[in-house]
Amino acid sequence: MLKHPYTHILCLLLVVSIAGTAFRFHGFTADIAALLLESANDTQKAKLHAGFDSEKRFDWSYLPPYSVPRGGLPLKEMTADQKDLVGQLLSVSLSEAGYNKIKLIMSLEDVLAELEGNPGRDPEMYFVSIFGDPQGKAPWAWQLDGHHVSLHFTVVGGEVSYTPRFLGSNPGEVKNGPQKGLRVLNREEDLGFELLASLTEPQKKDAIIGSKTFGADILTKNSVEVKPIEAAGIAYEALTVAQRKVLWAIIDEYLQVMPDAESVRRRSEIVKEGEDAIRFGWAGSETPGAPHYYRVQGPTFLIEFDNSQNNANHIHSVWRDFEGDFGRDLIKEHYKNNPHDN
Repeated sequence: MLKHPYTHILCLLLVVSIAGTAFRFHGFTADIAALLLESANDTQKAKLHAGFDSEKRFDWSYLPPYSVPRGGLPLKEMTADQKDLVGQLLSVSLSEAGYNKIKLIMSLEDVLAELEGNPGRDPEMYFVSIFGDPQGKAPWAWQLDGHHVSLHFTVVGGEVSYTPRFLGSNPGEVKNGPQKGLRVLNREEDLGFELLASLTEPQKKDAIIGSKTFGADILTKNSVEVKPIEAAGIAYEALTVAQRKVLWAIIDEYLQVMPDAESVRRRSEIVKEGEDAIRFGWAGSETPGAPHYYRVQGPTFLIEFDNSQNNANHIHSVWRDFEGDFGRDLIKEHYKNNPHDN
């Protein structure tokens, strides 16, 4: 049972307040994270909490937790009330569409458990970590990490970093059972094929960067820090107006995992940085059902999408910010303006 006598009332007020606003206020995130920490017993807290400067903050993976052990406190070891708090953390930290997407990806562990007869596939083996003091003035962070979901939220003052952000789907399409036909990352995949199909043959010569995918995975994998990949693919300025709209639809699909106001703000930044610098590159099959890959790269960000494994029915996708992953740019600016917080 949660220690704070007013926890249920406060949680209800938070949900009502969030649902009744058109924006997300990050103070709610801090309050919920603080409640989760307060609810933890000593054993749980040892797994759940670490200092903001801990190297564990940069330790992440998208492989199953039985193959790559995780830090943090798994949902499986939480009380029902604590799981509710994690749900609220996700709800505040993501858009409604993003929240639903994460829950569907996690539910695929049940599908895999049945397909593989593998009890290690468990939708409650997702690990929550909180770094630093959510209610202090210094930067803090929280993360959710497990198979095919790795979310990193770094809160610095009134701003939040949402990267790195990895989402995967295995199966990419559920072929049998109660969830037959489910494609969690269908828009990400279909829009990529739509843009490729719209290209003329001369445009494809620029866009296609490989006849095969790259080792059946994204190139950046789970690197702590990512630099721009070689500028390859077709440039934004070489696309027609209609093709540019599809490219923006791809970018928006990834942005829309974030809360609405944050998505709009990040989109505006990309426009200011220069749309003409954005490139779209494709590798592998030009038709569904065989391994394929694409990436969208701009001056400050990289999107990668790969569907190569399991006969092209196993998706990996990621958004990386070259300077902003783990809030590096926000933290640098914060300590520059607030040297006493060091």
